Amino acid sequence: MPDTVDKEKPEQGKVIAAGPGKLLENGSRAIMSVKVGDKILFKKYSPDEIKVDGKEYLVLSEGDILAVIE
Repeated sequence: MPDTVDKEKPEQGKVIAAGPGKLLENGSRAIMSVKVGDKILFKKYSPDEIKVDGKEYLVLSEGDILAVIE
């Protein structure tokens, strides 16, 4: 990655889908801290880009979210 990654402004996006939460060692799921509709900040190089039905989406782990914007 470029040396400028830490200096770049974070990206902003909207959560359009969220999984069930991280699977823990005891078999239960961690509660997600974000929900559909939340506006979030994330590092520019964190997400993976995918295309579904001609639309591009960004997929990232909850740990890559820097903040929820209210």
